[in-house]
Amino acid sequence: MDGVPCLRVSQCHAQQFRRCLQSKGALDLSLCLLKDSDETVLLPISASCLPQLDLRSLRATVVSDGACEVVWSQSHLQSKTKRGRTSGNKLEKILQEVLESHGEGWTEELRGDLPRSFQRHGDLLLLGDNCFSLPLWKKMDQQIWSVVARGLGAKRLAKTSRISTDGFRSPVVTMLFGEHSWVKHVDNRISYEFDVTRCMFSAGNITEKLRVAGFDCRGETVVDLYAGIGYFTLPYLVHAGASHVHACEWNPDAVQALQNNLEANGVSDRCTVHHGDNRQLQLCDIADRVNLGLIPSSEDGWPVACRLLRRTTGGVLHIHQNVTSAIGDATHRTSGKKAAGEAWQAWADDTADRIASLLEDTTGARWITNNRHIEHVKSYAPHVHHMVLDLECRPP
Repeated sequence: MDGVPCLRVSQCHAQQFRRCLQSKGALDLSLCLLKDSDETVLLPISASCLPQLDLRSLRATVVSDGACEVVWSQSHLQSKTKRGRTSGNKLEKILQEVLESHGEGWTEELRGDLPRSFQRHGDLLLLGDNCFSLPLWKKMDQQIWSVVARGLGAKRLAKTSRISTDGFRSPVVTMLFGEHSWVKHVDNRISYEFDVTRCMFSAGNITEKLRVAGFDCRGETVVDLYAGIGYFTLPYLVHAGASHVHACEWNPDAVQALQNNLEANGVSDRCTVHHGDNRQLQLCDIADRVNLGLIPSSEDGWPVACRLLRRTTGGVLHIHQNVTSAIGDATHRTSGKKAAGEAWQAWADDTADRIASLLEDTTGARWITNNRHIEHVKSYAPHVHHMVLDLECRPP
């Protein structure tokens, strides 16, 4: 397999993760680490250790609020030995030959436009929007994409640009090479199959999926208000042992993938799929736990979640949100980490108050809310973090 497996972590936690990987013998000491985009660092992992790498355990060992994910990086991790910068860059060498055969010269600008990392789904590679953006690539015929796929060890190639504004959070993905766009991705022994051009899949949410898998939901009824292809629905069923999950999703393509994934993982008998707008859901007083896994905000689902909680015992809401923190103030010596922590706590407290008010409006009683846990999932953008609040809600 081409490319180098790496652990993507925030710069502020890079050394802690590096030391932990090295102590486990998982750090590839022959390669240098790489500072990547969005204030993150790529730490090279020994390929032989990758199957045994437990992200959840690693994250818990290193730092409670440190997100990490495995990505495959191509060519930019420089060897610590003096072998020459481009000797191991298979893709660059192949592209250089192709361009020269078309009368085009190789430049540093072209080198900088090559992919630094990508998502691998079986034999399909999904490139980000920060590569192959120069006009020269568009001038080349389809041959160039078959060359790229071969250089990266793939049979199919696709490129993403953004999330659409169609209301379904559908990805804007273009197939560059290959016959079809259905892929299979396995996380924590759960199989996810989906169409990369029609359904979103966030590899960065792996730590939250692992956390959900560690819950004890035996005997519980769970409602997943934003199920997608089953990102959280499946961990609740396969690993957390939920008695039943009601999975709500309005994207028809995601619903098809969700139903396929429930069958493939052998849990379809314990899940009811509700296709449509969850605000129109005809359920109430049924849930021990509600998952609100939508960013940048799940606020539209808060009233629905309050209506779903059991009236006699209450339950737990898992509320996802992108939370913005202020830039550290050098004058008052406020560190960025402290500013982020304060912003996360303020968001959690405000959310708890608002949920308590919604519960009072719904039931006529003042419920007791308790911030069980605030989870940092990943850095979404500079000073913007994907957070989850585990909010316990109990009737008086």
